[in-house]
Amino acid sequence: MVKVKAAEKEMTVEEKLQALYRLQIVDSEIDKIKTLRGELPLEVQDLEDEVEGLETRIGKLNDEFSELETSVKQKQNEIVESENLIKKYEEQQNNVRNNREYDSLSKEIEFQTLEIELCHKKIKEFTVLKDEKNQVIEESRHNLEELKGDLENKKSELDSIIADTKKEEETLVDESGKISTTIEERLITAYRRIRQNARNGLAVVPVQRDACGGCFNQIPPQRQLDIRSRKKIIVCEYCGRILVDEEILLDEEKKK
Repeated sequence: MVKVKAAEKEMTVEEKLQALYRLQIVDSEIDKIKTLRGELPLEVQDLEDEVEGLETRIGKLNDEFSELETSVKQKQNEIVESENLIKKYEEQQNNVRNNREYDSLSKEIEFQTLEIELCHKKIKEFTVLKDEKNQVIEESRHNLEELKGDLENKKSELDSIIADTKKEEETLVDESGKISTTIEERLITAYRRIRQNARNGLAVVPVQRDACGGCFNQIPPQRQLDIRSRKKIIVCEYCGRILVDEEILLDEEKKK
């Protein structure tokens, strides 16, 4: 069985409503600070992902470029080997004993000549691919530099906003935590659930001009009396927010 603090047991409904409403005010102030950041945190994350992805792509392109260079060198070596073989076979032709040997060497020379032509053709193909790959790499590097510049600017902007509001936010978060500890867990859970699903994060709203301060639907007179009596926790039948009367915090301040 979960033990309940003595202070929680002693809290009246009015005190619970006051605590919830004060918590809402503090949390709303935290929301305003986060709103100042706007979409910057998401934009920074997206840019970081893009930079990482482009760096990976450039790495792969460089690997492919290196493979093409290796292939060109391999074909150049094969040309040298074939040229050496041709020289060898031509020298052997000068010392043949019959036409049969001469024809056999001629075929070998012809074959190596074709191999050289094929290698030259492959080298041209690889060179074209290298040029195309190099162009893509240069464009990608240019895009990467632009992305890094955008990322640096966004980070700087976000860091500036965070620095300007850090102390205030820390104070508010600390206050929110302290208020939360005075409220029973069941109510805090309900408050957070409503807040998560409600527009603008409003879970506790005052009755204003005879209407719910969250959804603006009219509240019947008798229900308004019940809300002002502060004898029980009442939620809006339309939006599910916790309803309080406008004077609840003012009355608390007067007591102090």
